[in-house]
Amino acid sequence: MPLCNMRDLLNEARKGGYAVGSFSVANLECVMGVIAAAEEIRAPIIIQCAETRLKHTPLSMLGPLMVAAAKAASVPVAVHLDHGSTLPCVEEALRLGFTSVMFDGSHLPIEENLASVRKVVEMAKATGACVEAEVGRVGRGEDGSDSPTVAASLEDCFLMDQTGLDALAVGIGNAHGLYAATPELRYDILEQLTGKLNAHLVLHGGTGLTDEQFVKLISLGMRKINIATDIFRAAAMAPHGDDIFSNITSSAAAVKAITQKYIALFGSAGKAE
Repeated sequence: MPLCNMRDLLNEARKGGYAVGSFSVANLECVMGVIAAAEEIRAPIIIQCAETRLKHTPLSMLGPLMVAAAKAASVPVAVHLDHGSTLPCVEEALRLGFTSVMFDGSHLPIEENLASVRKVVEMAKATGACVEAEVGRVGRGEDGSDSPTVAASLEDCFLMDQTGLDALAVGIGNAHGLYAATPELRYDILEQLTGKLNAHLVLHGGTGLTDEQFVKLISLGMRKINIATDIFRAAAMAPHGDDIFSNITSSAAAVKAITQKYIALFGSAGKAE
């Protein structure tokens, strides 16, 4: 199947009442493992990379790999820029063929966040790419830096929905990285948003939530769920020896296994057909 637009995947997820997994990738092994998982259990997926991590794997190198892998996949795969923090990075991702981009202005005053997202929506029109933004604040930065969790304001969510974006990440007590304890999520915020936004709801910080939390979140309209930490841990902690090629295979297999676990939880297995 060809490279897909994230908008189309989320529209189908809304109709079917499931969520699409958006899996962070950092290298070839991650890309191979995630796509192999999706192909084996016939699931639509999103592969993503965050701007803050591009100092390790430049977008000019990682981006074309992601796009090429998506084009070669036998299931629908969208390619997404996660937590874009600068307009030049968003522009580069669109130029490389990403079918979705996120501008994260959650650290800005709401009017500045809105204005920046409107610019990105205009930029994305040239390719038809999907646009995601964030309201409130997901705890801890994508790179592990300290950042407080801020619950999303309903008013800000409705204002952001009017920018023409496609997906909205909301702060509901979730955080990037590993949780010290199971977080207390603000389901009440989702209950007041479900069915009232044009944009699809997105959850960041999925690693470490319980199966029951995922089920509840999806029932309340979460259509895109991000998983990064578990993917990176699987790749790094796979059995490694002194042969680089067996190490590649080992890392990809570990990523495949953890990805399939989440796909099953999100209810998207078999939805590629």
